[in-house]
Amino acid sequence: MSFINLVDRAVEENKEFCVNVLKKLISIPTVNPPGEKYEEISNYLAEVLEKIGLKVKVIKVPKDVVEKYYPQYADYPRFIVLAELGKGEPIVHFSGHYDVVPAGSGWTKNPFKPTVEEGKLYGRGASDMKGGIASIILTAKVISELKADLKGKIELSFTPDEETGGQTGVGYLVEQGIVKPNYAIIAEPSGLNSIWIGNKGAVWITVEVFGKQAHGSTPWLGVNAFEKMVELAHRMVRELKPKIEAKTSKYDYGVPEGAKATINIGGEVKGGAKVNIVPGYFSFSIDRRTIPEETADEAAREIVEFINNVTKEIPDLKVNVKIMSKFNATVSEPTTELVKTAVESVKEVLGIEPKTTVCIGGLDTRYFQEKGIQAITYGPGVPSTAHMADEYIEIEDMVKAAKIYCRIIVGLLK
Repeated sequence: MSFINLVDRAVEENKEFCVNVLKKLISIPTVNPPGEKYEEISNYLAEVLEKIGLKVKVIKVPKDVVEKYYPQYADYPRFIVLAELGKGEPIVHFSGHYDVVPAGSGWTKNPFKPTVEEGKLYGRGASDMKGGIASIILTAKVISELKADLKGKIELSFTPDEETGGQTGVGYLVEQGIVKPNYAIIAEPSGLNSIWIGNKGAVWITVEVFGKQAHGSTPWLGVNAFEKMVELAHRMVRELKPKIEAKTSKYDYGVPEGAKATINIGGEVKGGAKVNIVPGYFSFSIDRRTIPEETADEAAREIVEFINNVTKEIPDLKVNVKIMSKFNATVSEPTTELVKTAVESVKEVLGIEPKTTVCIGGLDTRYFQEKGIQAITYGPGVPSTAHMADEYIEIEDMVKAAKIYCRIIVGLLK
């Protein structure tokens, strides 16, 4: 029997193990924000990984790092679980985030008491992305038990805070040089038919508009910040937005609209004090998504310059522009060894040619790609159920993902 046949048989034999791991992970409500139960889930993950034969360490993210990004949640400690099997190079790194968004409303089941019905496992985080973590652990268990003779090392990381940007999770791990793999696979729920080879970038901006407060019965004594904001926003929609959306990318995004650069104005609007007060302050947000053919700095500069020019043209318009965050779009080209190996592995298990697309949203993959590391996002799950009520994952998808991960490891470390 070939090694791959042994792998497939071992994966099938450990299906119940994989399901039980996911059930336990879901039952620990690692809700972010604020960052609950992180230590509990880290201890569980470390225990499981040690039992299956991996070398494990748990890293506590320094409090000052947490304070930098999430000052309001600095009293909730952050932990990274890091494990390895094998030695030397190349290093194939698998990563997953263990934080989940709040359960929200509309559930027909208890979101943190996992249930199985008709081959589906329900619970918050089932798809995004504790199911991917369970598949990674199943993969490591099989490779460890079969004592695969690999020329290199597999490395696993389970991290916090992807749902709030990832700076204190994968970002910290990579920026500090704690891991320096040759290849990285993030097990986010891309769906088994699709490999995300990159993601769009983003620039988040808050625009503050200042007027002069006055009594509502004497508006001529004030300057209405809301009216000035509307004038500015209207100019942006009419003049800047078409210019931005004319920028298109050469990559496939799964839907034609995804290939455009985009701008979303007014996701958050704040200001005003009372119905009978001329507002002296208003602010609105800008969410600018970038394509790989442009940089986040260029996108931010274009917006700032436009606002500065409009400010000169509208009387009494006073603004302050705050760039809240920004990161570049990143891509691993379809011709790289990792992408080609992943495509062949998917074809062998599923019998189909997977799509290689750029994700419209942001991913932890970018932290690796920004360092020149070949990285993809590929994992089991139902993307449309992520963050929704009655989130679920198909159990068979976790099993298939593990078979594909094993083939990627063999293909890169043969």
